[in-house]
Amino acid sequence: MALNYPSSTCFILLLVTITRLIYTVGKTEQRKALILPDLDIENIFHKLRDDPETIQMASTDYGHIVHELPAAVFHPSSIDDIATLIKTSYNSFVPFHIAARGQGHSTQGQAMARDGVVVDMATLRKQRNGVSITVSKDPLIGHYADVGGEQLWIDVLHASLEHGLAPVSWTDYLYLTVGGTLSNAGISGQSFRYGPQISNVHEMDVITGKGEFVTCSTQKNLELFNAVLGGLGQFGVIARARIALEAAPKRVKWVRLLYSDFSAFTEDQERLISINGKKQKNALDFLEGMLLMNQGPINNWRSSFFPLSDHPRIASLITEHSILYCLEVAKYYDDQTEKNLDKEIQVLLQGLAYIPGFYYEKNVSYVEFLNRVRSGELKLQSQGLWEVPHPWLNLFIPKSQILDFNSGVFRDIILKRNISSGPVLVYPMNRNKWDDRMSASIPDEDVFYTVGFLHSSGFDSWKAYDAQNREILEFCRDAGIKVKQYLPNHSTQEDWTNHFGAKWMKFLERKHQFDPRMILSPGQKIFHKQLQPAF
Repeated sequence: MALNYPSSTCFILLLVTITRLIYTVGKTEQRKALILPDLDIENIFHKLRDDPETIQMASTDYGHIVHELPAAVFHPSSIDDIATLIKTSYNSFVPFHIAARGQGHSTQGQAMARDGVVVDMATLRKQRNGVSITVSKDPLIGHYADVGGEQLWIDVLHASLEHGLAPVSWTDYLYLTVGGTLSNAGISGQSFRYGPQISNVHEMDVITGKGEFVTCSTQKNLELFNAVLGGLGQFGVIARARIALEAAPKRVKWVRLLYSDFSAFTEDQERLISINGKKQKNALDFLEGMLLMNQGPINNWRSSFFPLSDHPRIASLITEHSILYCLEVAKYYDDQTEKNLDKEIQVLLQGLAYIPGFYYEKNVSYVEFLNRVRSGELKLQSQGLWEVPHPWLNLFIPKSQILDFNSGVFRDIILKRNISSGPVLVYPMNRNKWDDRMSASIPDEDVFYTVGFLHSSGFDSWKAYDAQNREILEFCRDAGIKVKQYLPNHSTQEDWTNHFGAKWMKFLERKHQFDPRMILSPGQKIFHKQLQPAF
């Protein structure tokens, strides 16, 4: 006779109801044992919320495209709470999905848990009140910061600067959680030289899909360490990360150069990132690139850079060439290195093929440079333009195929559709700065490009951008461009298998090892297997 198991949603709501009864009728060991033995059920389940406002908050994200209702939202006050919640699901007759939500900065529902439980990591950050960032020094690895996975990178920056130190690898936007970016990779213009953020972690504490609290590093529990970094939340919740720190600079020389020829633009980018040694004084610290097109403003929300007096002649060039390519570089300095700064930059930029007369520079503080996106965000928030759909598409493109991508996408699909609204980034990275043992999937070439279509749209127009994204991916498939999605969004097992390529079997083995009941991060839609009873 077949057994009919209640849905995970009903089970979660049942637990919430029983917990309320415990508090209403009386707290007895007998009642606790009826739910789950050997767990602090009273402490855990009174932190579950299922009121409409809380559910609504957890059912959307920065993308405002996908909406998935969880059964409940969990507000932890400690890491132990999260471990107990996961262990509860793992040991339950009917396990339920769990998703850790940091800032909810995903764009396709990756931090959601339909009919499951969303863990609101912001609650934990408030409970800890910033005490989960400590700076120390080790004779073997140097300075480092131990940081709670729920902490924001902007707070890591300020805490480490109090000691004259800072991490070396960043994302362009700092109001993201440490656990969130490490679950993806964490990239920006420093990645060519210092690697992604996942390449700058010494150690982590992780709560696995079994509810086990495990410390892992390159020296112990290496398999879990490599699985979690870039693992899209599939193997555990990052409770703590030990981040490498170096001496922090004081200021930044920030330069932008304009190109009309894409080939010259990419050749210059590749030349500059070939000088990438951490100790090389003549290397740049940051390199990115972007497109300037008629569809968007010359200055965008990511930063206002070009002087207003030059907007007309830049606009004239865009009209002439349809697209301009902007090379953006930066070099950090302090009082000791300032005297040689201009000479070093002159040497680095000598011979570059940018358009004569279109050289722009700024001198800003280190914090102002790293936090450059924040002012644009606040402006958009004040105009009511931040909480809108963001149909983003982020790709990794092999160097050998970037010219094909330019001709087929930038100069064909994008120009023909004429709908782009928001920055379009394009810049290269060095593969040798990544650790291939980690879960993150990247192209198999020594140099590859990241291309980010960071679109914003109205609530009634995001589907046009989504159609454009699909057309771009279809072009890459038909043209044989071996593209990898960053912040991936796939809907079939076949697509995920292709995404991870040679890593897929290892990824699958790690899932069965660290989250065998497929509990964690269902919003990534990697594993669709129905949750099974524990026996």
